[in-house]
Amino acid sequence: MLLKGERTFVVRDAGGFVAHVNMPGWLTPKPTDHGHGPLAMIAESILDPGRLIAMHEHRNDEIISWVPEGVMRHDDKAAGRLVIDRDHLMVMNAGASFWHSEETLASDPPLRMLQILIRPHAIDLEPKVQHGPVPVAAANTWRHLVGPEAEGAPFYVRSTIDVFDMRLDAGARVEFPRKQGRDLYFYVFSGCVVVDKQTFAEGEQGLHLLDDKLEVEAQSASMLVAFLLDPNAAITRQGTVGDHKKIPPAILIRAFLRWRKFRQMWRRHLSHRRSNTEKAI
Repeated sequence: MLLKGERTFVVRDAGGFVAHVNMPGWLTPKPTDHGHGPLAMIAESILDPGRLIAMHEHRNDEIISWVPEGVMRHDDKAAGRLVIDRDHLMVMNAGASFWHSEETLASDPPLRMLQILIRPHAIDLEPKVQHGPVPVAAANTWRHLVGPEAEGAPFYVRSTIDVFDMRLDAGARVEFPRKQGRDLYFYVFSGCVVVDKQTFAEGEQGLHLLDDKLEVEAQSASMLVAFLLDPNAAITRQGTVGDHKKIPPAILIRAFLRWRKFRQMWRRHLSHRRSNTEKAI
């Protein structure tokens, strides 16, 4: 089953810092969790040049910073100053406690990135930060970036999830990565693609609740991120951001999604009636 999510309606604007927050679990027909297994949320973050996000704490989040556009400048007391861009990735295994700041310089280009919040398998693990170059990307080929600890991926998280990205040429058709017993979640960062006869534009997302074959075809040059996750993996839900107390409970989201679906159907009905009336006149 392939479930489609439209561009998120959850947008946080902090003045020069805008986050479009995506909740993978809300794609399911009857959500019971804002996350889906180890994947808590994905925030598409936009920072203007010259914007500082002051030193702040994270706990019990595994945070992947994926930066295809612009430059993010990270600072912490353990690793010091780090630069994340299209050639470098950072994974912050926050564990028991990790403090850091983020900024862009006035001379930097606008920053558009994904901050991916993963739920670890246990609380209060040892805090760590990983930073380094990513493997060279080949067009129309999935690039394995992150995987479970000690399984050989370039970067790791302490959870049962693998992360891939790909730049897809217009007209190219590629099979999604898959593993037995894993669900697939993907996010279209740019461009437009077709998956299982459904069109996914920029900012839209899909959740495939099977581990069978699935292909993606690009309608235009596109960039995607894909996740293979174990929906039954051991996880903790105490992340500072990924499981923040202010996230609306699933029962409210179920009611909101039903209301939004009804409103969309009613608008289509009214539009159809107006069209028929104009034809009659």
